Amino acid sequence: MTAADEMTCDDVPWGEVSPEAARKLLIAAVEAFAERGYHATTTRDIASRAGMSPAALYIHYKTKEELLHRISRIGHVRALRVLSTAGEREGTPPERLADAISSFVRWHAGRHDTARVVQYELEALSPEHRTEIVELRRRSDAVIRGILRDGVESGDFDVPDVPGTTVAVLSLCIDVARWFNSKGRRTPEEVGELYADLVLRMVSAPSGHGRGR
Repeated sequence: MTAADEMTCDDVPWGEVSPEAARKLLIAAVEAFAERGYHATTTRDIASRAGMSPAALYIHYKTKEELLHRISRIGHVRALRVLSTAGEREGTPPERLADAISSFVRWHAGRHDTARVVQYELEALSPEHRTEIVELRRRSDAVIRGILRDGVESGDFDVPDVPGTTVAVLSLCIDVARWFNSKGRRTPEEVGELYADLVLRMVSAPSGHGRGR
Protein backbone atom coordinates (compact mmCIF):
# COMPACT_ATOMS: atom_id res chain seq x y z
CA MET A 1 0.00 0.00 0.00
CA THR A 2 1.44 3.35 -0.99
CA ALA A 3 1.25 6.59 0.94
CA ALA A 4 -1.35 7.84 -1.54
CA ASP A 5 -3.48 4.73 -0.99
CA GLU A 6 -3.44 5.38 2.73
CA MET A 7 -5.26 8.67 2.28
CA THR A 8 -8.42 6.86 1.17
CA CYS A 9 -8.53 4.41 4.09
CA ASP A 10 -10.67 4.98 7.17
CA ASP A 11 -8.01 3.83 9.62
CA VAL A 12 -5.07 5.94 8.53
CA PRO A 13 -3.81 9.23 9.95
CA TRP A 14 -3.57 11.39 6.87
CA GLY A 15 -7.21 12.42 7.08
CA GLU A 16 -6.34 14.66 10.02
CA VAL A 17 -3.92 16.67 7.89
CA SER A 18 -5.53 19.71 6.34
CA PRO A 19 -5.97 21.60 4.10
CA GLU A 20 -5.80 19.31 1.09
CA ALA A 21 -2.61 20.93 -0.21
CA ALA A 22 -0.82 20.19 3.07
CA ARG A 23 -2.02 16.59 2.88
CA LYS A 24 -0.76 16.19 -0.68
CA LEU A 25 2.63 17.53 0.29
CA LEU A 26 2.84 15.20 3.26
CA ILE A 27 1.96 12.20 1.11
CA ALA A 28 4.55 13.24 -1.45
CA ALA A 29 7.13 13.59 1.31
CA VAL A 30 6.40 10.11 2.65
CA GLU A 31 6.90 8.60 -0.79
CA ALA A 32 10.09 10.58 -1.43
CA PHE A 33 11.62 9.90 2.00
CA ALA A 34 10.81 6.19 1.75
CA GLU A 35 12.30 5.94 -1.72
CA ARG A 36 15.34 8.18 -1.46
CA GLY A 37 15.86 8.83 2.23
CA TYR A 38 15.36 12.10 4.07
CA HIS A 39 18.75 13.66 3.36
CA ALA A 40 18.71 12.82 -0.36
CA THR A 41 15.25 14.35 -0.82
CA THR A 42 14.90 18.06 -1.59
CA THR A 43 11.90 20.30 -1.04
CA ARG A 44 11.76 20.63 -4.82
CA ASP A 45 11.42 16.83 -5.10
CA ILE A 46 8.49 16.88 -2.67
CA ALA A 47 6.71 19.78 -4.33
CA SER A 48 7.16 18.21 -7.76
CA ARG A 49 5.62 14.93 -6.60
CA ALA A 50 2.67 16.86 -5.20
CA GLY A 51 2.24 18.78 -8.46
CA MET A 52 3.07 22.11 -6.83
CA SER A 53 5.77 24.74 -6.97
CA PRO A 54 8.57 24.69 -4.35
CA ALA A 55 7.24 27.95 -2.94
CA ALA A 56 3.89 26.28 -2.21
CA LEU A 57 5.52 23.90 0.26
CA TYR A 58 6.63 26.74 2.55
CA ILE A 59 3.07 27.97 2.87
CA HIS A 60 2.25 24.84 4.85
CA TYR A 61 5.60 23.69 6.26
CA LYS A 62 8.42 25.99 7.34
CA THR A 63 11.12 23.38 6.72
CA LYS A 64 11.65 19.89 5.38
CA GLU A 65 12.33 18.78 8.95
CA GLU A 66 8.92 20.06 10.04
CA LEU A 67 7.37 17.80 7.41
CA LEU A 68 9.35 14.82 8.71
CA HIS A 69 8.29 15.60 12.27
CA ARG A 70 4.62 15.74 11.27
CA ILE A 71 4.92 12.40 9.48
CA SER A 72 6.85 10.83 12.35
CA ARG A 73 4.50 12.05 15.06
CA ILE A 74 1.32 10.96 13.28
CA GLY A 75 2.87 7.62 12.36
CA HIS A 76 4.11 6.89 15.87
CA VAL A 77 0.76 7.84 17.41
CA ARG A 78 -1.02 5.57 14.96
CA ALA A 79 1.38 2.65 15.54
CA LEU A 80 1.09 3.09 19.33
CA ARG A 81 -2.69 3.09 19.10
CA VAL A 82 -2.66 -0.13 17.07
CA LEU A 83 -0.31 -1.77 19.56
CA SER A 84 -2.11 -0.53 22.68
CA THR A 85 -5.57 -1.53 21.46
CA ALA A 86 -4.42 -5.07 20.87
CA GLY A 87 -2.29 -5.26 24.00
CA GLU A 88 -5.04 -4.06 26.33
CA ARG A 89 -7.65 -6.55 25.20
CA GLU A 90 -8.98 -9.15 27.62
CA GLY A 91 -7.32 -12.53 27.50
CA THR A 92 -4.29 -14.46 28.62
CA PRO A 93 -0.81 -12.96 28.18
CA PRO A 94 -0.08 -15.24 25.19
CA GLU A 95 -3.33 -14.19 23.52
CA ARG A 96 -2.63 -10.52 24.15
CA LEU A 97 0.95 -10.79 22.96
CA ALA A 98 -0.04 -12.62 19.78
CA ASP A 99 -2.71 -10.04 19.02
CA ALA A 100 -0.36 -7.12 19.74
CA ILE A 101 2.45 -8.51 17.58
CA SER A 102 0.24 -9.49 14.65
CA SER A 103 -1.46 -6.07 14.67
CA PHE A 104 1.83 -4.17 14.97
CA VAL A 105 3.43 -6.18 12.17
CA ARG A 106 0.38 -5.81 9.92
CA TRP A 107 0.64 -2.05 10.35
CA HIS A 108 4.32 -2.02 9.44
CA ALA A 109 3.73 -4.22 6.41
CA GLY A 110 0.51 -2.62 5.20
CA ARG A 111 1.91 0.90 5.69
CA HIS A 112 5.51 0.03 4.85
CA ASP A 113 6.38 3.33 3.13
CA THR A 114 5.17 5.33 6.10
CA ALA A 115 6.65 2.92 8.62
CA ARG A 116 10.05 3.01 6.91
CA VAL A 117 10.15 6.79 7.27
CA VAL A 118 8.76 6.78 10.80
CA GLN A 119 11.15 4.13 12.09
CA TYR A 120 14.37 4.84 10.22
CA GLU A 121 14.62 8.63 9.89
CA LEU A 122 14.56 9.42 13.60
CA GLU A 123 18.09 10.84 13.64
CA ALA A 124 17.14 13.50 11.06
CA LEU A 125 14.78 15.16 13.55
CA SER A 126 15.79 18.15 15.62
CA PRO A 127 16.71 17.39 19.26
CA GLU A 128 13.38 18.78 20.49
CA HIS A 129 11.33 16.77 18.01
CA ARG A 130 13.42 13.65 18.56
CA THR A 131 12.73 13.83 22.30
CA GLU A 132 8.98 13.92 21.63
CA ILE A 133 9.15 10.91 19.31
CA VAL A 134 11.40 8.92 21.64
CA GLU A 135 8.77 9.31 24.35
CA LEU A 136 6.15 7.80 22.03
CA ARG A 137 8.52 4.92 21.31
CA ARG A 138 8.98 4.35 25.04
CA ARG A 139 5.23 4.02 25.38
CA SER A 140 5.24 1.32 22.71
CA ASP A 141 8.02 -0.42 24.61
CA ALA A 142 5.92 -0.25 27.76
CA VAL A 143 3.00 -2.06 26.12
CA ILE A 144 5.10 -5.07 25.14
CA ARG A 145 7.10 -5.01 28.36
CA GLY A 146 3.87 -5.05 30.38
CA ILE A 147 2.49 -8.07 28.52
CA LEU A 148 5.76 -9.96 28.93
CA ARG A 149 5.83 -9.24 32.67
CA ASP A 150 2.23 -10.41 33.01
CA GLY A 151 3.17 -13.62 31.21
CA VAL A 152 6.19 -14.20 33.44
CA GLU A 153 4.04 -13.69 36.55
CA SER A 154 1.36 -16.07 35.25
CA GLY A 155 3.92 -18.71 34.32
CA ASP A 156 3.04 -18.55 30.63
CA PHE A 157 6.38 -17.02 29.58
CA ASP A 158 9.96 -17.87 30.38
CA VAL A 159 11.72 -14.52 29.92
CA PRO A 160 14.77 -13.94 32.15
CA ASP A 161 15.42 -10.48 30.65
CA VAL A 162 12.15 -8.65 30.01
CA PRO A 163 13.66 -5.29 28.92
CA GLY A 164 16.10 -6.96 26.53
CA THR A 165 13.44 -9.24 25.10
CA THR A 166 11.15 -6.25 24.61
CA VAL A 167 13.81 -4.55 22.47
CA ALA A 168 14.36 -7.75 20.48
CA VAL A 169 10.65 -8.26 19.83
CA LEU A 170 10.01 -4.68 18.74
CA SER A 171 13.10 -4.66 16.53
CA LEU A 172 11.86 -7.81 14.81
CA CYS A 173 8.46 -6.22 14.14
CA ILE A 174 9.79 -2.85 13.02
CA ASP A 175 12.21 -4.40 10.54
CA VAL A 176 9.24 -5.62 8.48
CA ALA A 177 8.93 -2.06 7.12
CA ARG A 178 12.43 -2.34 5.65
CA TRP A 179 11.93 -5.50 3.59
CA PHE A 180 8.20 -5.93 3.01
CA ASN A 181 7.12 -5.80 -0.63
CA SER A 182 3.42 -5.44 -1.41
CA LYS A 183 4.04 -7.45 -4.59
CA GLY A 184 5.63 -10.30 -2.67
CA ARG A 185 4.09 -13.67 -1.93
CA ARG A 186 2.98 -12.88 1.63
CA THR A 187 0.20 -10.51 2.67
CA PRO A 188 0.48 -8.22 5.71
CA GLU A 189 -1.98 -10.52 7.49
CA GLU A 190 0.15 -13.58 6.79
CA VAL A 191 3.31 -11.86 7.96
CA GLY A 192 1.51 -10.73 11.10
CA GLU A 193 0.45 -14.29 11.89
CA LEU A 194 3.96 -15.60 11.21
CA TYR A 195 5.62 -13.06 13.50
CA ALA A 196 3.07 -13.61 16.27
CA ASP A 197 3.93 -17.29 16.20
CA LEU A 198 7.68 -16.59 16.15
CA VAL A 199 7.46 -14.24 19.13
CA LEU A 200 5.39 -16.71 21.16
CA ARG A 201 8.10 -19.29 20.50
CA MET A 202 10.78 -16.79 21.53
CA VAL A 203 9.21 -16.29 24.93
CA SER A 204 8.60 -20.04 25.38
CA ALA A 205 4.83 -19.83 25.56
CA PRO A 206 3.59 -23.39 26.19
CA SER A 207 1.69 -25.03 23.33
CA GLY A 208 -2.03 -24.57 23.54
CA HIS A 209 -1.80 -20.89 24.49
CA GLY A 210 -2.07 -17.90 22.18
CA ARG A 211 -4.34 -18.25 19.16
CA GLY A 212 -5.27 -21.82 19.70
CA ARG A 213 -1.84 -23.08 18.68
